[in-house]
Amino acid sequence: MKRLVEGILIATLMIVLSGCGDEKEKVPVNAEATKTIETNLINTDGKKIGEAHVSEVDGILTISLRADGLKPGIHGIHLHEKAVCTPPDFKSAGGHFNPTDKQHGFDNPKGYHLGDLPNLEVGEDGKVSVKVTMHNLTLQPGKPNSLIDGDGSALVIHEDEDDYKTDPSGNSGDRIACAELKTK
Repeated sequence: MKRLVEGILIATLMIVLSGCGDEKEKVPVNAEATKTIETNLINTDGKKIGEAHVSEVDGILTISLRADGLKPGIHGIHLHEKAVCTPPDFKSAGGHFNPTDKQHGFDNPKGYHLGDLPNLEVGEDGKVSVKVTMHNLTLQPGKPNSLIDGDGSALVIHEDEDDYKTDPSGNSGDRIACAELKTK
């Protein structure tokens, strides 16, 4: 009988111990679901030259951009009103995303548009890879600062540097690349 009790105790102990290694600590998750847009960046010939990835987590919007085939130097980049990138001039994207009705430019005392972004610096090889985080934009439909409204938005690269003060576009020149930001 003693051996039977010992056997039961050993078997019970083995079952308990084998279950301990599989137990995972449960961590509460209270973050918002990630919202993401992935899209191609096209040039004035309508050819893909890169990708844009826009995501939002916990109210922070991140724009990641990778491109090549651009003119080396500094270029203005902005978010525009409509997700329509019709080459060669991309005027179909409308003006800058500006739901707060401000003037253009980080250095403008009456500015800035929510669509104003820091200038891009393209390397001598014509390539750029950049990530920008924003706290005043969202991908949540129905909000006034949402890039995802009835007609979406566009990410547009300009030919020249943005001076951060001249309204409406910072003297940044022609539109040379565009990416449509919209939900599928």
